[in-house]
Order: sequence, then structure tokens, then C-alpha cells
Amino acid sequence: MATQVGTATQPRAPLSRRRVLSAAVALADEGGVDALSMRRIAQALGVVPMALYKHVANKNELLDGMIDVLVGEIDPPADDADWKTAVRLRVLSARRMLLRHPWAPEVIESRMKARSAPTPALMAYLDSMIGIFRAGGFSLDLVHHAMHVMGSRLLGFSQELFEDGSDREPDPDALPPEEMAARYPHITELAMAVAHDEESVVGSGCDDQFEFEFALDLTLDGLERLQRTI
Repeated sequence: MATQVGTATQPRAPLSRRRVLSAAVALADEGGVDALSMRRIAQALGVVPMALYKHVANKNELLDGMIDVLVGEIDPPADDADWKTAVRLRVLSARRMLLRHPWAPEVIESRMKARSAPTPALMAYLDSMIGIFRAGGFSLDLVHHAMHVMGSRLLGFSQELFEDGSDREPDPDALPPEEMAARYPHITELAMAVAHDEESVVGSGCDDQFEFEFALDLTLDGLERLQRTI
């Protein structure tokens, strides 16, 4: 009598925040972020939609988490590189990330406007980039203007990231100042310097018109330098 051999069923990986966010990113890559829904994510993961809410409270938290997943794809700073090389390599890595996820700029821009502070992974990334400039010998006020010039190029696209947030509602989940300083020391140092009424060596801080003209003049100076070498 023939014996039927049963096939062992592979256990399903437990649901986690990371799995939820990864599935959301994959679905956004396929159909765009506008087509993203809890129902579609649950379907892709083989769970009921309510199971997702143990890991992401709402759509905004989902989008914030997706941003952090993408930032995690950016290469870490290059070892033993000068500041210019280190910044360039990371920005180009961010550009490659963005090309893999063409929906990302819209989400990053919208969430940056809605939040009083960037997401944790984005904060860590920006803190690291400020640290590269500081280690390269940049003064705090020059770092401030450099970050305005770089804007969203730090994330592989062109859009101002550092808008005045004075008209935003306070973030109830904001870190206490001591924890903020410990976790993001370079951002804290820069924020404290900008907050004081000290005269900058290149001009006043956080003035939209000044920052626009500063970036324009810097670009034109660079083009002039290149033109002279041709």
C-alpha cells in the first residue's frame, strides 16, 4: 500500500513593522504612492488590514516609516575621504535611491511640510552630513548656508528642505532638548548657532531671498570658474 508523503508547510514570517514598510515601498514602486492603501498592503502580506495597525497607526506614520526605509538605502560616509568627495558620493547614492523609487520626492516634500521635524532616519542622515562639513573645516554659519544650497539634493532631487517651521504646530512627539542634543549633536549645534543673532560671515541666516541669491551666486560663480577653464 502506497504511503502518501505529506508536504511540510513553511511557517509564515511573523508580521513586523519592517515587513509592513517594505511591502508598502514595493507596492509604491509598482503603482505609485497614491494607489497605496492598508488593504493592498495587507493583501500583499496575507493578513487582515487590522493587523497592520499594530505596527503603523495611520497613513502618515506609514509614509514616515517608508521615508526612513529609503534613507536606509543611502550609502554610509566613505572612509578616509575628504569632505567634498564624501558629500558627493552620498548625494549620488541618494540619487540612485531616488531613481529606484520615483515616488519618493513627493512623499518626502509633503511629509517635511507637515511635520515639525524630519523623520528619525532622515534626522540622523542630515546630522551625519552636517558632521562631514564640520569635520571638513566649515564654520557653523557656512554649514547653515551650504545646507540651504544643497537642499533636497542631499536626497537626490532639487527642492528646498530647510523651510522656516515657525508657523507649524508643535510636535507632541518631539524629543526633549537633552535627548535631541545627544542623538543629533550636529543638528543641535547648527540650530543653536542659527537661533542666535550673530552676524554671519556670508550674510543673514534663514532669509528666503538671501538664501535664493546665495545659491544663485554660488552657482554662477561655479559656472564662471568652469567657463574660464574651457
